[in-house]
Amino acid sequence: MQNIKLLIALCLVGFSSQGMTQSTGGHGGHNSGGGSGAADCIKAKISRYSPEHMSTVSPGSEFSFAASGSNGPGHIHVSIKQQPIEVTLEDKESFYLVKGKLPADIKNTVVRISVSLKSKVSRCDAEGGWLLKVSE
Repeated sequence: MQNIKLLIALCLVGFSSQGMTQSTGGHGGHNSGGGSGAADCIKAKISRYSPEHMSTVSPGSEFSFAASGSNGPGHIHVSIKQQPIEVTLEDKESFYLVKGKLPADIKNTVVRISVSLKSKVSRCDAEGGWLLKVSE
């Protein structure tokens, strides 16, 4: 009789630990796929714009922003009026500080600084930007 109770107890422990494993399997990461087996990712993000959105700046002014979640320096692209802009990057461990300059020949207009961040997982890429008013 005691052997049967022990066998039942072992079976219950086995089933309950198996259930715990299944119920907590998707909680360790950022899996928004609902257990679909898709690769986990951290969404790339653009933040800390400087100068701020819709600020008035002079031609050739410097700008900067923080890029996080990207796949590295070769995967951060900046353009103005569909022209690539040369930028420098400072690795700040949890993000890159990206700095560039507006073209000196852009005057009396509003420009969009367009940013594209490529992540290790394409569904986690980010695109964004902000507007600046360029004076004369």
